[in-house]
Amino acid sequence: METFERARLDAYFGRIASRFAPEERPVSFLITHLLPERPAFVRGIAGVTELRAVLPKPKSVHAEALRQVESDGHACDRLSRDMFADPDRAVRYIEARAAGRPVVLLDVGGYFAPALGALCDRFSGRLLGVVEDTENGHRRYADLGKPACPVVSVARSPLKDPEDFLVGQSVVFSTEALMRGRGDILHGRAALVIGFGKLGSSIARLLHAKGVRVTVYDIDPVRRTQALSQGFAVARDREAGLKDAGLVLCATGSLALRGEDFSRLRNGAYVATVTSSEDELELAGLPDVYERAHVGDHITRYLTTGHYFYLLNGGNAVNFLHGASVGPFIFLVQAEILAASAALARGDLDTGLHEISAADRAVIAATWLDYFNR
Repeated sequence: METFERARLDAYFGRIASRFAPEERPVSFLITHLLPERPAFVRGIAGVTELRAVLPKPKSVHAEALRQVESDGHACDRLSRDMFADPDRAVRYIEARAAGRPVVLLDVGGYFAPALGALCDRFSGRLLGVVEDTENGHRRYADLGKPACPVVSVARSPLKDPEDFLVGQSVVFSTEALMRGRGDILHGRAALVIGFGKLGSSIARLLHAKGVRVTVYDIDPVRRTQALSQGFAVARDREAGLKDAGLVLCATGSLALRGEDFSRLRNGAYVATVTSSEDELELAGLPDVYERAHVGDHITRYLTTGHYFYLLNGGNAVNFLHGASVGPFIFLVQAEILAASAALARGDLDTGLHEISAADRAVIAATWLDYFNR
């Protein structure tokens, strides 16, 4: 980023922080994609909370962003699913950094969900709640029934709609760039988009605009009718959709392809996802059947007798190869995360899922327009 762009971004987050800063700042732990523009967001979080640790998602860490965050004096700890899958380990970790303090957890993908009950019951301080950024994480907290503490989700906020649309565009861009590296193109190819939520529908529309024959599959029959109404073919089941697809894009945020599904792929099909391989793809058993070979930048060929396919970026979010940039629209949701942190800091929300108010979203949108609609 240019120096003036960094200054504008810091000023924006400073204004958001001053608008929503609570009377007493809780301790926070921040899980985030540590992308090039992210240090300003981290500083914004530090403006409304006492940020004790940043936990970068391991497959999206930009070296210079990491250096900046650490030079700002913030500890960066290594993140894994195992870290919070074990309640005892999770409690020990939070105790070590925030014993006796009020704490807000800022999540991307439901990492804290497995240990939430233990943290509420056994932590020596008070867990004020969680802010969740993604649809995948939203579902993980919803699956708890009634979470043991307040969970403020920004995953379904209208302020996230521009980001979701543009993430879909970036996924198609990165997929096409990798395919072109092998001399392949999208045009004229049949594609299957698995998942027709905000990301999947954005992907499907852009693929169609690029001359791709798009079929959609979603486990939700309502979404299948929506896809039909927008002119897309809809597969009756996953197997039928896979049979003819030369490109499969997984946009469910949960398990999209099981181990047995890979054998149903067309020869030479490309597979890409919008999230991590551990969420979307069941890859563990494939090495027993397929030989793997790197055949291009971030392209792995899986080959067995009479069958082969290509996996992009090891099954992880393909758009992160090119920065996953969605422009300044990402700052809308990041500002909402600051506002949600402040809402939890007040300590007056009931257990369960929450959203911030429409009035607060209007303040964020108006502030964003002041800084970025020039």
